[in-house]
Amino acid sequence: MALMLRLLVRLLMALMSQPAASVTTLLYYSNLLPRNLNLERLVRQELLHEENYLFNFLISVLRCF
Repeated sequence: MALMLRLLVRLLMALMSQPAASVTTLLYYSNLLPRNLNLERLVRQELLHEENYLFNFLISVLRCF
């Protein structure tokens, strides 16, 4: 339970501190945005850690659409 709460706080902090970069990263890695050099500047690689389960789960869900 504590792990999920910590991951939820990390996800919310990323979305609140840099919303444009976080949403762009979500959409970019879920293949909903085109591969573009201008968009790659907004993509944050540090959000893609294996421990960031909720962020990776959101990417997987968005890939279904």
